Amino acid sequence: MAARDEGLGAARVLDADEVQGVLSGRFYAPADAAPARAPSRASLEKPTHYKVICISMYTKDLGRLDQLVDELKARGMTKANRSALIRAALDQLDLDKVPRGM
Repeated sequence: MAARDEGLGAARVLDADEVQGVLSGRFYAPADAAPARAPSRASLEKPTHYKVICISMYTKDLGRLDQLVDELKARGMTKANRSALIRAALDQLDLDKVPRGM
């Protein structure tokens, strides 16, 4: 196929009016028109029912935590994850049994 025939194929696929509408509305908008922007993160409402935190854990403890999560998943608790397991442990915590020398 010759190079000039390829250009004709594109012209048959693209509707000139549609192309002009896209170009005039988006690429050639007046300079004083402000582009539409997504709301900034600061303006979005932040969830109040949880907070994202960062904690340090020994790799050995993380490994155990992951093993326990895997065991729960194997038992059919498909939504088990680190956070859920830690929350469950907190619910069962007996402060009188916590070692003094933590």
